[in-house]
Amino acid sequence: MASYIIGLNSGSSFDGIDAVLCSIDISADGHPSRPKFIDAISIDWPQELQPQIFRAFNNDLSLFDMTRVNYAAGAAYAEAVRSLLSRNNLKSQDIDVVGYDGQTIYQEPPEPEKQAALMASDNKSLVDRWLIGGYPCGFFIVESGVVAALTDIDTVTQFRPIDHALGGSGAPLMQYLDFVSFRDQGPVVTLNIGGIANLQLAQKDRSKMMAFDTGPGNVMIDHVIKARTGRTYDRDGELAAKGSVMEPLLTKLQGHAFFLRKPPRSAWRLDFGADFADRILAEYTSSSTEDLLATLTMFTVTSIERSLVDFILPRAAVSQVVASGGGTRNLCLMRFLQTRLSHHSVKLTTSDEYGLPPAYKEAIKFATLGYACKRRLANNIPAASGASSFAVLGKLSFAPSSGFKQGLCAPSSLATNGIH
Repeated sequence: MASYIIGLNSGSSFDGIDAVLCSIDISADGHPSRPKFIDAISIDWPQELQPQIFRAFNNDLSLFDMTRVNYAAGAAYAEAVRSLLSRNNLKSQDIDVVGYDGQTIYQEPPEPEKQAALMASDNKSLVDRWLIGGYPCGFFIVESGVVAALTDIDTVTQFRPIDHALGGSGAPLMQYLDFVSFRDQGPVVTLNIGGIANLQLAQKDRSKMMAFDTGPGNVMIDHVIKARTGRTYDRDGELAAKGSVMEPLLTKLQGHAFFLRKPPRSAWRLDFGADFADRILAEYTSSSTEDLLATLTMFTVTSIERSLVDFILPRAAVSQVVASGGGTRNLCLMRFLQTRLSHHSVKLTTSDEYGLPPAYKEAIKFATLGYACKRRLANNIPAASGASSFAVLGKLSFAPSSGFKQGLCAPSSLATNGIH
């Protein structure tokens, strides 16, 4: 029997909170079916929270302040869920699970050479895996207990830490949804363009899958346009379309140390965030905003092309790339990308063709991961992340009322706490 699930997302672009409602079921092979999109909303982060989270990105928020922000962010997510329920005339008890990863504040990628050296040594200390051994880690806010309590729905979050502890990159996470959605059609290459862009090679045999970050998506573009114009993003890529690519700058960007890493790899603001973008702005003060945006847009595109050609095409004969994420709304970026991919006889399409709206695919991903976690289904892809084994990713916070589903009487204070 199909279940309603809700997914939430606020990605590395930090441009709002997406909430999506889907239905999903278990297929005959024991894996979830491709989720069916029903509805979605997008809301802005509360004005009073935005500057504090930006301070957190810059490591400029005290632990005490971060603790309160973590809970307040949970309340913001709960409000998004409540709005989505109200819009669709649903109650808390109609929803199987809410899934989200939270807002990434910090992420440290694995260092494979250090990991290998530690494993080859006589050092058996588990603690040293993070102190000297190059194991990945991250910090993600939006307290799940707050979301579960204020929505009265089972809530799953924090999908990355278990993969980290198994030596995996914990990012990207799109590959599980792609396995669920395309396992009977593979091999299929999908592309997600959020703040950071990533590619996934989806196949029925999970041991042959790949997933890795290609480099920047929208994060540098958004930072530069905000610094130069005050706008939050380049609508439809209209400013970039008016500019010319600055080839010397593009060549310099393409020499970034990130591209020396081999998959599985993940990127975050330490690679392509505000500090890096500010250095570009400081060096090219006389360059027009249009030319800078055209160059950064092409940088995103060539990073995607380079990753596809270097790592995926040698392994699988693919004829199309299925794109999703906020970057698909940037018409200039998509036009640049289609031109570059056509040189390799690869067509660019979007996940709309498969019933997965590109702007909401990341939120759908988290709903699907949460659904699998609640059923104890292994929802990571070790071949893609580098984890040492399959695992059930996610931490489950139960709805307050769920403890009374075995015939016990709920206190009136809890019985009236849900959404009715």
